Amino acid sequence: MKAVILAGGMGIRLRPFTFSIPKPLLPIAEKPILEIIIKRLKKFGFREFVLAVGYKSKMIENYFGDGSELGVRIRYLVEKKSSGTAGPLSQLAEKLKISKNESFLLMNGDIMTKLNFSKMLEYHKRKNFEISVGVKRIKEKRPYGFVHVRQGLVRRIIEKPNLSSIVNTGIYIIKSSVIKEVPRNKFFTMPNLINKLISKNRLVGTYYIKEFWLGMEELQHFEEINNNKQIRKSLISNF
Repeated sequence: MKAVILAGGMGIRLRPFTFSIPKPLLPIAEKPILEIIIKRLKKFGFREFVLAVGYKSKMIENYFGDGSELGVRIRYLVEKKSSGTAGPLSQLAEKLKISKNESFLLMNGDIMTKLNFSKMLEYHKRKNFEISVGVKRIKEKRPYGFVHVRQGLVRRIIEKPNLSSIVNTGIYIIKSSVIKEVPRNKFFTMPNLINKLISKNRLVGTYYIKEFWLGMEELQHFEEINNNKQIRKSLISNF
């Protein structure tokens, strides 16, 4: 199986740490995020990787090399200028030999998850989606009371409600047939690509992730995992 991992962001919200270290190399239990991701994917049969890198790319290349120490094959797609979350796909054919209608994984390089990737791939193939979007239902407690107003009158107040939302997890299974829809040398995101496919009545489906999932966007997310021994151990066990 083949995987493309987006690992080129500057990690602005994690400064000052990312001034010296690219976000994918920040540690969880002394292991870089990206190493944990690659090793977990290896457990599900992924052996070929393309890392789309940009910010401090040499540090990532020097750390992982060709992937042989991890028992996988790694190639690099180095972007001097960010092309968005879908933009790198336009150059994918040059890095991976992907046959017609073959499916591959695309995911952000800052995601900690216990997702069973095999089940997601199986579902994607069974439904014959061109893109399967990994989604998760998140419940959040809002810090403010919600006021329902009608014609200038207060009708109801809900104090600090728990709201449920379905969020994009940054994990996708993509059929190779959609790569040609990505313009070259242009900033293009996965939402851009998905909306383009939907406008053409092509099949874009969802896969609900019930397992643990967390995008490492802020310092509190690192603290959440590093302070939870059970989650931390489950993410890096059997490596």
